[in-house]
Amino acid sequence: MFKKIASDALGLSDVGSVIHPSDYDKVDADDYILHEDNEKIYFLIKSKSDEYCFTNRALVHLDGTSALSKKRSLKRYSYKEHAISDVLMETAGTIDLDVEIKFSMGSVPFSIDVHKNHIEAIKDLYKALIRISELTHENEISMEYAKESLQITSNTLVRASIQEGSVSDHFRHINDHVFNWLMNSRKKYNVKDFGFVFEKYINN
Repeated sequence: MFKKIASDALGLSDVGSVIHPSDYDKVDADDYILHEDNEKIYFLIKSKSDEYCFTNRALVHLDGTSALSKKRSLKRYSYKEHAISDVLMETAGTIDLDVEIKFSMGSVPFSIDVHKNHIEAIKDLYKALIRISELTHENEISMEYAKESLQITSNTLVRASIQEGSVSDHFRHINDHVFNWLMNSRKKYNVKDFGFVFEKYINN
């Protein structure tokens, strides 16, 4: 008992393992995945107190207070609303038992210790998180450019329509065009599903 308490205090009991896809249905996080909406688990790290479940749409974190407590809280961070940044991987030293992957989702920092036997899998996760971070940043910039371009075009067309007369008909036409163009841009740059990234980089 005392050994378990000491191990928990030192953090040694909370070194995670990468779970094989064949065992995804055996972990608690699977119960909270939106399978009905085609959400899919692509990577899962499990320790005695936590589960970090990376799906095509979000990180689902089952947060345990300690390895000795059964109380856990469920937190969900979508890649769309909580942009990934500051991705960092620390490899194991000579006497270290674990590797560490760090990143932030929005303003929330994560630091996950994983047994060094899983280093190749963690390298794959590192690549996937880096790519999702790049894509969300690039899409955010592209969306801002699209909005600026739309505003300039819209203003120009409105001025032209006023000079030509029939303002009401022109405005209605312009408004419909602007709405449809903006909706198409949002679909293109406001990506919610990053399954294609995980499928490219995850090799478990």
